Order: sequence, then C-alpha cells, then structure tokens
Amino acid sequence: MSTPVLVFGATGAVGSACARHAHSLGATVTLAVRDTKKPIPGLSLEQEKAGGYKRVQADLTQPGTITEAVAQSGAKHAFVYLIFSPPGAPDPNRAALEALKAAGVEFVVFLSSFTVALYEPAIDCVPAHEFIPHAHARVEVALQDIFGESYVALRPAGFASNSLRWAGMIKAGGAVKVAYPEVVFDWIVPEDIGRAGASILVGGPSSTGGKTNVLLCGPEVISQGDAVKLIGKVVGKEVTVEAVADEEAVKVMVAGGVPDPLARYLLKTLANGLEGASVSSEAFFGSDQYKAAVENVKKYAGKATTLVEWTTENKGAFE
Repeated sequence: MSTPVLVFGATGAVGSACARHAHSLGATVTLAVRDTKKPIPGLSLEQEKAGGYKRVQADLTQPGTITEAVAQSGAKHAFVYLIFSPPGAPDPNRAALEALKAAGVEFVVFLSSFTVALYEPAIDCVPAHEFIPHAHARVEVALQDIFGESYVALRPAGFASNSLRWAGMIKAGGAVKVAYPEVVFDWIVPEDIGRAGASILVGGPSSTGGKTNVLLCGPEVISQGDAVKLIGKVVGKEVTVEAVADEEAVKVMVAGGVPDPLARYLLKTLANGLEGASVSSEAFFGSDQYKAAVENVKKYAGKATTLVEWTTENKGAFE
C-alpha cells in the first residue's frame, strides 16, 4: 500500500523536489499550496494528472485550511517549511504544527537550517536578533513539544541557488560585485535537499534511525569568489570578482531580489558570524560534522550534486 504524504510549499524548489521524489518512491502525494493554479517546478500539468497527484488549497498560517488538507489527503506524514513572523507576534509555526497533530498527522519533516546546529546543544537559547537560526530553532523546539520524537528537521547549509543573485552580472560579463568573496559555502543543490526530505518523509521515523535532525551539505567547500569564476567558466562568460563594501553589496542583493533587511543581516553574518554560536560556520565546513553531512545527502538523496553540475543544468539562468 502506498504511503499518503502531504507536501506544503510544493511550488518552491525544495518542496517540488520533495513531492516529485516522494511520488517516485511510490507515495500518494497531495500538494498543499496557497494558490492552486500556480505551477509546480519540474512537474507539468500532464505529469501531475498522470501521476495521480492531488492539489488542495492550504496555508500554514491558516490552521483551518491545514485541517481540511489533512482530511482530504488522508496523510499521516507531512513536509513543512518555516513561516517567518514579526518579533513578539504569535508564532504561526507552532499553531500550524498543533493543527497538523490535531488533524491526525503523526510524522513531520521540517525544512530547517544548518545554522541551528551551530548553537547545539542550546538551540533554545539562540539570540532573537540572529533571526534565521532563532526562527528555525523555535520550530524545532515546537516540534519536540508537539510530536515528541516523531519528526525530522532537515538542516541544509548554503544553497547553490543563492548564486542566482549574481546572474545578471555574470550574463553581462566583466566584473561581478561580491561582498566578502573569501567566505566559503558548500553550495548544496535544492533538488538534493528535496530528494533527501522525500526519502525521510516516505520512510518515516525509522528511516533516520531515530535521529530528529539531519545535516545536509554540498560535496565541495568553495569560496564565493571562486564560485563566481567557476560559474562563469561553465556558462562561457569572462568574469572577474570585484570585492565591494557592505552598502554597495546591499544594492546588488536588493537588485537581485533580496529584501533590504535580509541583505543587511546576511552581510552582518558574513562579516561577523553568528553571535553566541558554539562553532563558527568556517570551522564547521572544516570539520568531520561537515563530512558526515555530505554523506547524509548521498544516503538520503542518492547523490551529492556539485556546483558545476547544478550550473550546467541551470545554464539558462546565467546566459
């Protein structure tokens, strides 16, 4: 008998990959989306119909729609993502998880962040102004409260797709403006994250041997500057790297679609790291923990895609 699963965020890169791979593993997949007419990346309407996917209108900020989505899907396993909320506002993530539990969901896979791991073992003490690890850590704490050991938090590191903020400059050739070009990332591919999430979503708690969090990293640690050069080489563009100050970098990031407050926060972390973290991201990428995270991707996703491979598959975005 196929496992019915409910995937929230299926119109995004990770969620769509999770949905498609869960289907390939034999699951009956219900796509929980806010806009039921929005396309699913990598899945045509014909493929969706032929594959027996179902769509339901649901929003993680509206518990009533969650209840209805669970009822329509019959799912006991659900994939969810983070909902950001203003400081001091009621936490919509906890309300969403409580609604899932009350509706009959027994196991949740949550798209978290590797930054939470940098604060272990005290993830409940992440400073509120470090809002990316803080927000994800709050959800992990809520999952523990509500689902006990019946959840898995996926903790991916630096997305390869973040390089798309340079796409316009790479297309133009010449100088690509980058803040802190020496800072390194692992460039994990969203498709790999989604495949790993699907394997765990379909397999349930036993698939991770009882672990409630799984670190996921790309197979190569590459500096931002070298990543620009690598992408330029793959797409056949002559590019150089121009290190820029924070204010110039904010303009570049905002032009690439990053909201101004997020751009400033990301630059702060590039310059100073995460306040109160027990380990720095630079130390993490040089550790055995990083190597284990790469092996997790191979184990759960089937392979760990390189930045060259991802760029080759997405050349159109840079050409």
